[in-house]
Amino acid sequence: MALTIYQLSVPTFIRGLGVLAKLLDKAEAFAGEKGIALDDLFNARLAPDMLTLAGQVQRVSDTSKGTIGRLTSIEVPRFPDEEKTFADLRDRIAKTVAFLETVQPVDLEDSGSREVVLNFPNLKVSFTGDEYLLKFVLPNFYFHLTTAYDILRHKGVPVGKADFLSFA
Repeated sequence: MALTIYQLSVPTFIRGLGVLAKLLDKAEAFAGEKGIALDDLFNARLAPDMLTLAGQVQRVSDTSKGTIGRLTSIEVPRFPDEEKTFADLRDRIAKTVAFLETVQPVDLEDSGSREVVLNFPNLKVSFTGDEYLLKFVLPNFYFHLTTAYDILRHKGVPVGKADFLSFA
């Protein structure tokens, strides 16, 4: 039995967003214990040309919501990137999960053959729904989730592989 687009996306996104929320909880607790300003973690980045921790959370949220929008006719909620606190980030995660929980398997039934076109400043890419999910969405989702994890590790937050895999 082949996995469906729904099985490969919605539960994966919900699980990843749950991991991200737990990582933020650990980061906030760590900052409190060590007397680190939360802004130092919130605005941390691995390199000058990379997004901050907050930006990584926003992209995880946007990637999961946007996927549903591109693969269905469901209108997705829009969240402006205005989060200023860890509580704001957790709220964004919760709102994203709440939206994803409204998506049903039937909503994605014919999405594998749907054409998805992405327009970048110097590039236009066309995918089938299957290709879009497997070659773009999942790598992008995990890139931003992993980068958020890496930022926190880099800043000394005591998280490990078990936290990322959600075994902790």
